[in-house]
Amino acid sequence: MTPFAEAVRKLRARKGVTQKQMAAALNVSPAYLSALEHGKRGVPSFDLLQRIAGYFNIIWDEAEELFLVASSSDPRVVVDTSGLPPEYTEFANRLAKRIRSLDSGDIARLSALLENGGKVDGKAS
Repeated sequence: MTPFAEAVRKLRARKGVTQKQMAAALNVSPAYLSALEHGKRGVPSFDLLQRIAGYFNIIWDEAEELFLVASSSDPRVVVDTSGLPPEYTEFANRLAKRIRSLDSGDIARLSALLENGGKVDGKAS
């Protein structure tokens, strides 16, 4: 599941609607909405994001958060390492091969490293 899918499921639960009801209201197929919620589709279009925000009648701040979550929810990420040193390409490929075996603690540590600009506990790594 993607972060966007999780957000949409929470919105649906809050409103008490099914995927089928939501799909009909948004004029998309239930299969498409299901695939989107299960991470089988990429990032939805801006038009669809606007329709979703309108459907749930969410305020601007919440809509903006939904749009940000959607932008980081593509389940098929491409990492362009062209022009970078070989170790960057090697790292990206190793991560792609091993991402499924990482646990939530590993992900949290890697996320913290990225958030801190490569610094661990305030020290350059």
